[in-house]
Amino acid sequence: MDAADLDRQTLTQHDCVPPHLVTKLLERGHAGVVEHWAGQGEWFCAREWARLLGAEGRQEEALDVLAPYLATGWWTATETAAGLLETWGRADEAITLSAAGTKRGHPLALGFHARLLARHGRAEEAFTLLKPHIDDWSCAAALVDVAGDAGRDDEAAGLLASRVADDHACDSPWCCDRLDLTLAIGLLARVRERQGRVDEAVALLRTRAVTSLNGRDQLADLLARHDRLDELRAYAAGDDLGDAVRSLGERLEARGDVEGAIVAYQEADASAPHSTVRLAELLARHGRGDEALEVMGRLAETYNGDDWILHVLSELHLRQGRPEDGLARLDTLAAAREQPEEWDLLWIRLPLAAAAGRTDEAIAWARAHREGDTSYAAPAVAELLAGAGRIEEAVAELRQHPGENVHELAGYLVDLGRVDEAVAVLHQDRHGPTGPVWDSAAWRAQAAD
Repeated sequence: MDAADLDRQTLTQHDCVPPHLVTKLLERGHAGVVEHWAGQGEWFCAREWARLLGAEGRQEEALDVLAPYLATGWWTATETAAGLLETWGRADEAITLSAAGTKRGHPLALGFHARLLARHGRAEEAFTLLKPHIDDWSCAAALVDVAGDAGRDDEAAGLLASRVADDHACDSPWCCDRLDLTLAIGLLARVRERQGRVDEAVALLRTRAVTSLNGRDQLADLLARHDRLDELRAYAAGDDLGDAVRSLGERLEARGDVEGAIVAYQEADASAPHSTVRLAELLARHGRGDEALEVMGRLAETYNGDDWILHVLSELHLRQGRPEDGLARLDTLAAAREQPEEWDLLWIRLPLAAAAGRTDEAIAWARAHREGDTSYAAPAVAELLAGAGRIEEAVAELRQHPGENVHELAGYLVDLGRVDEAVAVLHQDRHGPTGPVWDSAAWRAQAAD
């Protein structure tokens, strides 16, 4: 066991028992299996087993489970153990452990440790710790989080304002680790809003070159929080991404103005289909399923062949309990495309067919498709078989492609009670032992340094 291998397994969930299968093992009554593999280098087993032991009041046993992972110096283990200690009311020990982790240089360790300090009355110390690292974006974000409790918002704003003046703008995600202009503006705006200087925050955010991150527009969310709806409507009118419209629609719905939210989405830029999808979801939430289906149907006609839109349309028909109508709609769309249906579109109709009681027909469609014998088609066929209670057949379907779809195959083997076989499937590409399982003395001594 070493930190690099643990990192690889965690990032890829390859050659290990992944989290969803750990959950399945516990649900099926195989706690002993999880406990065993927790001691054999299976991080996701160890993490969940430690949580369960802690919930039962067996905290020292939980820490002993994590000990071999902590002894490697792996930051994820340190973060997890510190988090558990904090939830158990042992904040001082959590702080000591995370402090030791920061010495190893993980880019997120300092921010985690500082936030932990701030949550337990040591915000001033946290701010002082982070201040020299303001040019690192993750530390800058943490500094903004702790500055309010430390009473140092003015100082944080000054530090960020100097970075805004620096005008460094990354041209790609791989540019550097520096605090670039867009991030600095966003963080400074957060401080100004917290200080009650909302007009300044708005003015700052209007200067950004990049307006949205991960589907959220910070300026739109700020205007929504402060009920500056006229400004938000004007801002949303020029939004070609749909993120500002989303903020407006969510705020109006939260205020009980469902009709206003509907109008906001209807008036959105037609080139932003996400707004139409949100309109359909809004209608469905408020018992207007027929209208939702009609909205999504028109969108699917406009973007006929876009698989994500057809997925939403299909899921909406399933939630409305109308699978046959969904199949008919997909048939109409397929006919309009006037070309053989690709697998990426065909498999969208399979859950609808199963919900309509046409599982055998769906399996026949899948197997008759020109891509039906591929490894990427096998999970869809196996899911149909398993849904009909034919799990052995699902296993046989997946077995036709050795080394592929191992998570799905292992899951069905667990359903059949063939747990050792399931774990062997997950480990089939492993080479050699996982490494020694160390006792807790090493990391306890290290944490105390």
